[in-house]
Amino acid sequence: MATNSILLEVVNNALRSVAEQMTVTMVRSSYSTIVKEMMDCSSAIFDDKGQMLSEGANVPIHLNCLGPCLNTVLTKFFSREELNPGDIILTNHPYAGGESLGSHHTKDLIMIAPIFYQDKELVGFSVTMLHHKDVGGIWTGDSWTVEIWQEGFLMEPVKLYDKGVRNEALWRVILNNTRTPRDMKGDLMAQISACNIGVKNFCQIVDKYGIETVREVTDALMDYSERLTRAEIAAIADGEYVHEEKLLDDGFAGGPYTIKLTVRVKGDNIEFDYTGTDPQIKGPINSPLSATTSATYYAMRCVTDHNIPSNGGCQRPIKVIAPEGTLVNCQAPNGCFQRMVTDHILVDLIMGAMSQAVPTKVMGDSCGNNYDFCNGTNLETHPRGGEATHRQYWGEIVPGGLGARATKDGLSAMACHVTNCPIPPLEAQEIEAPMMFIERSLLPDSEGAGKFRSGFAQRRKWQLLGYDGLFSHVSQKGFIPPQGLFGGEPGRCSQWIINEGLPTERVLEYTMGEVIPLEYGDTITCLTASGGGYGDPFERDVEMVLEDVTLGLVSVERAKNVYGVVIDAETLTVDAEATEALRAAHK
Repeated sequence: MATNSILLEVVNNALRSVAEQMTVTMVRSSYSTIVKEMMDCSSAIFDDKGQMLSEGANVPIHLNCLGPCLNTVLTKFFSREELNPGDIILTNHPYAGGESLGSHHTKDLIMIAPIFYQDKELVGFSVTMLHHKDVGGIWTGDSWTVEIWQEGFLMEPVKLYDKGVRNEALWRVILNNTRTPRDMKGDLMAQISACNIGVKNFCQIVDKYGIETVREVTDALMDYSERLTRAEIAAIADGEYVHEEKLLDDGFAGGPYTIKLTVRVKGDNIEFDYTGTDPQIKGPINSPLSATTSATYYAMRCVTDHNIPSNGGCQRPIKVIAPEGTLVNCQAPNGCFQRMVTDHILVDLIMGAMSQAVPTKVMGDSCGNNYDFCNGTNLETHPRGGEATHRQYWGEIVPGGLGARATKDGLSAMACHVTNCPIPPLEAQEIEAPMMFIERSLLPDSEGAGKFRSGFAQRRKWQLLGYDGLFSHVSQKGFIPPQGLFGGEPGRCSQWIINEGLPTERVLEYTMGEVIPLEYGDTITCLTASGGGYGDPFERDVEMVLEDVTLGLVSVERAKNVYGVVIDAETLTVDAEATEALRAAHK
């Protein structure tokens, strides 16, 4: 069957459908809230050479990690000749093989199922990653760890299934090294099912078209994506574009630390050089090379045509230079559990550098990484929860405001960039854990103003209805606000408050920290960061300002002082003459 554009499109969508079905399988059959409600899992299909053919619309920081991890497995642990139909390889080790090209952190378990057509010929790999609730370590929240062994049990790539037979000894070891064995078992089974779906459905594509045609078409698809990506890069002016950002900007753990980037464009090739970035630290914010590469590939997808099929071809023109032993290429034994703190900043870093080259394709800084985790006990209200320790665990990736773009406002209450997890229903969290939500709302006047404004920060408050609580939190932009572009103003910083408005109120000094004990009835208020604006706020469309004021998102005072729009507070109408005069004076 000759390759043609119609066949390319049909097979491309068939492959995407396989990856999406794998993800849906995990979400619909998992046990833990972080997967069944927050969809913190990802999937992809690779050819027999380890080149990515398709990926689900999942968590970006996961997706581009799967390829490097698969390559590590095939080059350092299991050759293709050692693989059999029915095998499933499992790993969660960030430093597997001696480099940081494995999983991103210990809770992200990666499964690899080789795809054998008719149980004879190796034709590809079905790969999934799922964020598991607990894999041991200090505790199931995201504590401030120093070394990798504090972050849970470690598995270099090992066969969980060998020729379809489960390794029962390994199975028992895994379930005995978690505080939540029921959720672990359920989520592992969901992940196994997803891998098997990928194997089955890819073989159905081969059944329909034949392996030679599938190989011909997938090679052509990757070449096509490479050509289009190179064309996008070639349209950028040759040169060097430099930017830097700060980590732990509020001074926690010896911060701030600097991440530096030089982007070099030459013809249709692009290089991301992180030389000059600070050394890795004794803490968990270090980013493995697989995660740094993931964030880089994601940012490039943001500034290139979204219609380009997402596969390994997109990555061929991109070179990543990340010196060993730095915050962007950590080495054992340093912790890396909180690598997302660094990886979110990497996206802002790349956007800042690329704003000098492709100003209309980038966006202002965003809210960064925000989440909290807590555990507590209340066997009267939640008698079935807690599993091994009788504790119930909960947490959430807390969305904030995204940066503004050249033609659009930033989004509000959205998981930022490489996270891409939805907000779990309040009811689901309250059912599974002894806590109650008090408020979730957008924070007025929190946007980064601009011709196009950023998304608004989120205000989120909950109360502990359990005993002996242990709380940990992570956020960013706690001291240096998210920056705007081309005259756009910065957004607001993040903040955490315990027992807001009460005599025992405590405003947390840092946006990260140690585990904090909580008592029954204590409340936690999170004010996320917002994003940076784009362009001069006085150039914002008057009707857009009026709409934000009418919705209660921007005050009348801010509309006048920041946007130069005079609005009557009673009638909510624009004083056109006063507005024109105010904006004329601004020029």
